Amino acid sequence: MLRRIIYIGLGAIGMSFGFTACKVPAVPEKSVNAALPAGFSNAQDTTNTAQVQWKDYFTDPNLAALIDTALKNNQELNITLQEIQISRNEVRARKGEYLPFVGLKGAAGLDKVPRYTNIGAMEATTNIDKDREMPEPLPDFLAGAFATWEVDIWHKLRNAKKAAVARYLSSVEGKNFMVTNLVAEIAGSYYELLALDNQLAIVKQNIDIQNDALEIVKVQKQATRVNELAVRRFEAQVLSTKSLQYDIQQQIVETENRINFLVGRYPQHVQRNPETFSSLTPAPIHAGVSAQLLENRPDIRQAELDLAAAKLDVQVARANFYPSLAITAGIGFQAFNPSYLLKTPESLLYSLAGDITAPLINRNAIKAIYFSANAKQIQAVYNYERTVLKAYIEVANQLAKLDNLEKSYDLKAQQVQALTQSISISNELFNSARADYMEVLLTQRDALESRFDLIETKMEQLNAMVHIYQALGGGWK
Repeated sequence: MLRRIIYIGLGAIGMSFGFTACKVPAVPEKSVNAALPAGFSNAQDTTNTAQVQWKDYFTDPNLAALIDTALKNNQELNITLQEIQISRNEVRARKGEYLPFVGLKGAAGLDKVPRYTNIGAMEATTNIDKDREMPEPLPDFLAGAFATWEVDIWHKLRNAKKAAVARYLSSVEGKNFMVTNLVAEIAGSYYELLALDNQLAIVKQNIDIQNDALEIVKVQKQATRVNELAVRRFEAQVLSTKSLQYDIQQQIVETENRINFLVGRYPQHVQRNPETFSSLTPAPIHAGVSAQLLENRPDIRQAELDLAAAKLDVQVARANFYPSLAITAGIGFQAFNPSYLLKTPESLLYSLAGDITAPLINRNAIKAIYFSANAKQIQAVYNYERTVLKAYIEVANQLAKLDNLEKSYDLKAQQVQALTQSISISNELFNSARADYMEVLLTQRDALESRFDLIETKMEQLNAMVHIYQALGGGWK
């Protein structure tokens, strides 16, 4: 019987399809253009730094401890993990939609029908047992099972489940991308903290040097070799440097708390060794070939999965134009007396029905959903292309930055060495009255600025090392 109903339904659907299938609106399509240049520097070496785990890439034990703690306690990352659970539950919900729904039903009621009606008259003349009339009022007891099933002829429900799976996998890649960004942000902030520590140490050294120079100037004033203006200028220089010290201390506090926030803890001292900063050098980078970005970058993989889900959404929306077949069935027992409830076949009831529906008139809502799904698919195509382009440009920029910063650092190191020597020379010339105090002040200021610039360049080098690792897609594996 069930097979016959299904065959009849399929035949009716085929007839209806002849009227409706040709009326599905045409929509513009867009193919993905994800062509990438062969490589970043015309090299075909497939060795890729992104394959290195973050614990092997960031070897500072204090930094590694911070990253490890953040991967457990970062609130934003934990929120994303719950979003993954939500996406997983959506997959379960979609999977259940194309399976039959089966339930149990129990009911009890009481019914009093007027005597002078057609139903009341029939009940009055009905003999049930030994010439007894039907009870009045009439009790009603029911126990049974029912099932409903939408036959997924056009794979609408299966495609919806596949789209949910793609979005679940997309949420996983989103989590991986967040891990990559989190690792990079903590590493960059940590190196910035080390740089600030070293700048603070330089400022304190310069304060001592400037205090010594101020004392010398005061002695020379007493000896009438310089005037009061020289003393005031040296005092102003010392006060300016001391003020700079507190600016840096505030930056240290803010950077520490930025790290504490990422780690998921309240403000506290961030364990570190500032003396290691000067010995840090960017690790060798292997960019590999550009096609590896498609595999290593979580954001590209996420955009690809979002695109796959959007394509499936279009198929789901398209299936709404076609007829649908739903089957309902039920079986159970019903009687006016509980003692008769399980008496068969008198109390047995069952039903089986098939419903065929197809949209014919006023399909504006279906069209709107279909057009919107297609527009979202085109958006997903553009988003995928944009993500790939952005990833390639980020890698190219960071590779160039690493090269240029290496050359700049060498030149600034020579500049620092020259200006550091010029401080001693200017002091000697000033003590022997062969240079005025302005030359001493300018030399000290230039030397301080050059040492600051050298530290900032070193910090930029380390940050470029972090960002190229991030751009290549490292840090999440």
